[in-house]
Amino acid sequence: MENGNNSAAWTRQQSEAIQRMRDGGGSPGLTRADQIADKSGRAILEAMMSGELPYPPMNDTMNMVLLEVDDGRAVFQGIPQLEHYNPLGTVHGGWFATLLDSALGCAVQSRLPAGRSYTTVELSLNIVRPALQKTGPLRAVAKVIHMGGQLATAEARIEDENGQLYAHATTSCFIFKLQRS
Repeated sequence: MENGNNSAAWTRQQSEAIQRMRDGGGSPGLTRADQIADKSGRAILEAMMSGELPYPPMNDTMNMVLLEVDDGRAVFQGIPQLEHYNPLGTVHGGWFATLLDSALGCAVQSRLPAGRSYTTVELSLNIVRPALQKTGPLRAVAKVIHMGGQLATAEARIEDENGQLYAHATTSCFIFKLQRS
């Protein structure tokens, strides 16, 4: 498939994922403890994707969305915009870090039972190619490497529709019991 057609297909997938959330009643916001208390991590992510639960407000700021979730795997897609540029005229490293951290964290979350949560302890990333607004959609595909009782590790890559690598990362996440308030 020609590059422009792939890019258009990926852009359409991102728009459809956002529309599916909104059609399901989803909007940016925070979940309440009672909304997630009995849901596994994967069920929470699927509820966000369907619009049953609010999705993170930063998804709108960063122009990204969770496209897929499976057991130990998550795919985020983002389309860099001018507002994501650094002063040197390329996409800021923080945009890459956010896309990667989101995919990595959701891959870990997809393996958590109800009543458990996580937080990123360490994020290590390498940006190997600059991105521009004209780059088009980029996908971060993450998978869990290790899932323990208190520590999980995962790895991810950001690639374009042609499989060209832009960045890669690893994470360590601390797993803990959710406190009911």
